Amino acid sequence: MEGLDGHAQARAAKRRRSWKRAIGWGLGAGCLALAGAVLFIKLDTEAAANLTDGVLRPLLGDANVIALEKLFFNASDQINRVMSAVEKPKSPSLGHAGPLAASWQDSTLQLSTVPTAFDPPLDGEGAWRQIPLSLFPRRVVLADAFVRPDPARPYAFVSIVQMDMSKLRLWSVAGTVEPGGKAGKPGPGVIPKSVQAQGTLVAAFDGGFQYRDGRYGMIVGKTVYLPLKKDLATLVGYADGRLRILKYEGQPLGGGVAFVRQNCPMLIQDGVMETQDDANRALWGRTITSDMYTWRSGIGLTSGGNLLFAVGNALVPSTLASALKAAGAVDAMQLDINPNWVRFNVFDGFSNGAYVSAPIVPGIKDGSSSYLNGYQKDFFYLTKK
Repeated sequence: MEGLDGHAQARAAKRRRSWKRAIGWGLGAGCLALAGAVLFIKLDTEAAANLTDGVLRPLLGDANVIALEKLFFNASDQINRVMSAVEKPKSPSLGHAGPLAASWQDSTLQLSTVPTAFDPPLDGEGAWRQIPLSLFPRRVVLADAFVRPDPARPYAFVSIVQMDMSKLRLWSVAGTVEPGGKAGKPGPGVIPKSVQAQGTLVAAFDGGFQYRDGRYGMIVGKTVYLPLKKDLATLVGYADGRLRILKYEGQPLGGGVAFVRQNCPMLIQDGVMETQDDANRALWGRTITSDMYTWRSGIGLTSGGNLLFAVGNALVPSTLASALKAAGAVDAMQLDINPNWVRFNVFDGFSNGAYVSAPIVPGIKDGSSSYLNGYQKDFFYLTKK
């Protein structure tokens, strides 16, 4: 600065102040963004989740936002662990479910008691209850049970829905954005109006991860939304209604494939918990959310070919797998995670072109309007055969 006149020194000082203000504004904006990320993660609304994914993740980076999510959810989990030592858990409401009707003995559902990690269990824990449907007045086609799979977390509840696939058909829908929109393959994102008008809709539930979180494969009919990848859990639906969950390694899937959806490594394969194997732990390590205690959903198939859907709080892949295995799954895979994205709606009471619908359990998002009118993410729905 030597030799500069007073005006030059003043200009230099002004520039320094400008840089300091810019740095201050940048740090302030960064702090606000970080605070906003935590706030929107915590608020758990669809708008907040969309803002987190659409604004904060591009701004801060996927890894940073996921790290914030992990920090928030795991900190909440630690608080819950402390609180559970002084506050005894209570049995949750099962929403639609009621006592099994006498017709359960004619059902193909496997309705033996689901083992829990706690002794004694809570009132009703592990017992299947009927989800009555007007389309099936004399048959148990859907049943619900809850268990706690994690002995260290008495507050982690998993609700499990079992579906009689001899009476139901599963369909897959790609979302208007996820998973294929960023690859130039947006989907319809809605249950077809022709299906809605038939009055045969029974239920709908969430699909898998979005494009940026793995680019997992999805095919519906002849449309390849994203190509299949190896070493992933893969749900295959066939034109005759059969379902398979398998580890895809490039093998032929057979003829008559109606849809394929992949998501993460296998949870259970041929009755074996894959999350406990060292090699599969390495596979799960590729999914950077795998050690986050959060809401998760998953599906499984029983030895008799019935479909299981599981959803619960404070879960990691191994405890989600434990719940599905306890309910009778021989093959299983994870679907979506985090409170806003895990969903299961029962549709019943169709009249005047409209359905009565509600989430299967309180505390999860009501996805009925999205499924009926348009949704950005992929999902599955069930109809009467």
